[in-house]
Amino acid sequence: MKKIINTDQAPAPIGPYNQAVQSGHLLFTSGQIPIDPATEELVSGGIREQAIQVLENLKAVLEAAGGTLDDVLKTTVFLTDMADFPELNLLYAEYFDEDHAPARSTLQVVALPKGALVEIEAIAKI
Repeated sequence: MKKIINTDQAPAPIGPYNQAVQSGHLLFTSGQIPIDPATEELVSGGIREQAIQVLENLKAVLEAAGGTLDDVLKTTVFLTDMADFPELNLLYAEYFDEDHAPARSTLQVVALPKGALVEIEAIAKI
């Protein structure tokens, strides 16, 4: 059976989807973009500021399901510019300890919702 996860500590979905779905011990998050949940607006700044907001939003969704970033098994990162990859890696390492970091794929895409520079989705075992 699936359980829907939503929290006001992360941005509300901007379409017909939920922030996450849990099935058994597995949690599948929707992609998080750098929207401040307090204002529902895209955060200003570059890749660092946006990636911080994305990872904070992801943390909030995981916490709503009873998990943490340590529970993440896999992430998929979408960037609008692969030139942002080195800066993203530096910040990502602040959130995920290298010895316990999840598997990850990173893709460059043409565009993201609301003009975001980065989006991250995750699969976790809670």
